[in-house]
Amino acid sequence: MVRKKRVRANGEGSVYRQKEDLWAASATVEGKRKYFYGKTQKEAKDKREAFIQAVSKGVSVDAKKQTVEQFLGKWLEDSQKQSVRPRTYERYEEVVRIHIVPTLGRQQLQKLLPQDVQSLYAQRLEAGYSATTVNHIHNVLHKALKTAVKWGLVPRNVCELVDSPYKAHFEGQALTVEQARKLLAAARGHRMEALFHLELATGMRRGEIMGLKWQDINFEKGALRVQRILSRVPSKMPGKGYVEAEVKTAKSRRHLIVAPFALEMLKQHRERQAIEQVKAADAWEDHDYVFCTAIGTHVNPTRDILDVLKSLLKKAELPDIRFHDLRHSVASLLFEENMHPKIVQEMLGHSNVSITLDIYSHMLPNMQGGAPSRLDDLLKE
Repeated sequence: MVRKKRVRANGEGSVYRQKEDLWAASATVEGKRKYFYGKTQKEAKDKREAFIQAVSKGVSVDAKKQTVEQFLGKWLEDSQKQSVRPRTYERYEEVVRIHIVPTLGRQQLQKLLPQDVQSLYAQRLEAGYSATTVNHIHNVLHKALKTAVKWGLVPRNVCELVDSPYKAHFEGQALTVEQARKLLAAARGHRMEALFHLELATGMRRGEIMGLKWQDINFEKGALRVQRILSRVPSKMPGKGYVEAEVKTAKSRRHLIVAPFALEMLKQHRERQAIEQVKAADAWEDHDYVFCTAIGTHVNPTRDILDVLKSLLKKAELPDIRFHDLRHSVASLLFEENMHPKIVQEMLGHSNVSITLDIYSHMLPNMQGGAPSRLDDLLKE
C-alpha cells in the first residue's frame, strides 16, 4: 500500500497521493469539506480551484440536492452567456429547455446515470427527431457535465459512457455551372443581385456576407477582407436585433481575391445604394454595410436573403436549396477545376484542410481524372 504523501498548497487545503495513480485535493468551503480527485496533482488542484470559483459565482456547495435543471440553469447563466456567441447560447438554451429539462430536469445531478441519458436519446428519436438533433443534444449535455466535473459537482461525465446515435454524413446540394448561371440570370435587376454574384464568387458564410462593409473591399486590388459577422442576439440576452461579432475561427478571418464578374456587380451595387441613400435623406443610417435595407440598416437573413433565394430558384426552375448550398456550390465548382483542397480551405475559411476534405470528400473522386491511366503508363512493364 502506498503511503499518503501530504503536501500543503497555498493554504487552500491539503493535496496528497491517494494511491499510485490517484491524487486527492481538499478544501473547506462554507464549513464543508470537499474532496477532488485526479490522475495528477495538477488535475486534482485544478478541480478544486474550479469548484472554489464556481462557489464564488453562487453554485451551492451541497450538490446532493441540486437537480439537473438547476445546474443547467447556472451553467448557461454563469459559464456560457459570456463565453460563446449569442446565437450559440440561444441554441444551447433551446436544447436545454426543449429537450433535456422535460425529461431529466427533476433528476438529482449526482444521481444521473448513463442509462438515463441513453433513454433521453431514445425518446427523442422515437419522437421523430433526427440523429443530427439528438447528437446536438448529446454535445450540449456533454459540455455541461464536463463543467460539472470541473466544478466538483459530479465525479464523472456520464455522457462519456453513452452512445450517441449514428449520424449520416450530410452532403449539400451543389449547383452545376449551368444552374449557377441560371440563378444569376434570374437575379438580374434584383436589388440583391450583387449578393448572389459575390456568394458564388467567394462562398462566404451568410453571417459574413451580412457583416461585410464597404471599408473591407479594395476595388483597386480586386479583393476583400472577411473580418466580422452579423449575429442575432437571443431574446433572453441583453439588447435586441443583431450585433457585429468576431468571425467563427482565426482561419475565418481571411483575405479573398474577388472574381471580376462579382467585382463589377459590386461597383454597380454601390452606385444603386448611393441613390437609395439620397432618397432616404435623414432616415438613412450609415453603418457602411455592403448589403443593407433601403435606409442603411442590416438586412433580415430570412426575408431579405433566404426568401429572395427561394423566389429566384423558383423563377429559374432550379432545385430548392439552402443558402449554405451556394457555399457548397463554390467548393464543387473549384474541385471540378482540380483546385487544390488547401486553396479551397483557405477560401472558405475552414480551420484546417481536414475539415474541407471531410465535408467534400464525395467530390474528390472527380479530381482523379486521368490518374489511373497515368499510373498505368508509368508502371506497366
